[in-house]
Amino acid sequence: MIAALEQESIAINVETSYLPEQSDPDKKRFVFSYHITITNHASQPVQLLNRRWLIVDGDEQVQEVKGEGVVGEQPVIDPTESYSYTSGTVLATNVGSMQGHYEMKAEDGQTFNAEIAPFTLAQPNALH
Repeated sequence: MIAALEQESIAINVETSYLPEQSDPDKKRFVFSYHITITNHASQPVQLLNRRWLIVDGDEQVQEVKGEGVVGEQPVIDPTESYSYTSGTVLATNVGSMQGHYEMKAEDGQTFNAEIAPFTLAQPNALH
């Protein structure tokens, strides 16, 4: 089944940052950015159609975010190529996590989900 092969052929790398200049801990506002690089190791181009995120703060409050594309784009990623973008989220606690998936469409018309493994968002020194 090509869909399973395609999912494994999409590599997703995440780098996170805490943004103290946009945060206000006294008001329970902790702002984080995340930089994502999606690399296509498949044999055909793929297009990122939709995203779904589950964002969980330190109080286990869950926020679901769904929508078309990322940062206003639905990029086509050619074989061996990468697409990168930066976005952000606001938490009510100084630590949390995100996970989700991108709905992708291969050139042959098949759609599949490229899973985004859970990653941590944390204010520096919040975790020991």
